[in-house]
Amino acid sequence: MLFNKLIEIDKVSDSIGNVNFREAVRAVIIKDNKILMVHSKNRDYKFPGGGIKKNEDPIEALKREIEEETGYICTKVSNQIGIITEKSKDKYVNNRIFKMISYYYFAEVSDVKKEQKLDAYEAMLEFKPIWIPLEEAINNNETIINSGMEPIANWINRETYALNKINAYINKRNYNKKV
Repeated sequence: MLFNKLIEIDKVSDSIGNVNFREAVRAVIIKDNKILMVHSKNRDYKFPGGGIKKNEDPIEALKREIEEETGYICTKVSNQIGIITEKSKDKYVNNRIFKMISYYYFAEVSDVKKEQKLDAYEAMLEFKPIWIPLEEAINNNETIINSGMEPIANWINRETYALNKINAYINKRNYNKKV
């Protein structure tokens, strides 16, 4: 596994006991030296993916999310490459912890692109799929993080961490191929 990271947005005590728990899947799709990301009107980039529904298989959830957010059909899901756990105070309920575990997988898509099927909030954020060089997505998100601009998407730190780990892995593989 490339990464297993805990991101504590707020220091919260597990003794609170009341937890809003969510599991999600994220797709890492690389083709022709570009990565498929979802771009929002806030100018940030996130991985295609989202929440796993009750009784849904994680791989089926990933395929569904890829198609909904990007319009592309997932043709293959490979190994799980990372996990990021986020923990914070719940924004909507006092004395509750929000905890989300995101599972990252390498995946592939066909060249055929359908219409996106966005949720209301995704449509409001104007989610658009884009093939972009990995370093460009990293630089873009880091610029937003370092700008001090408020508010920023709650996913930007998670996704930028994963992008950096994936970039390091790819660069190491490419270096080893040359040696």
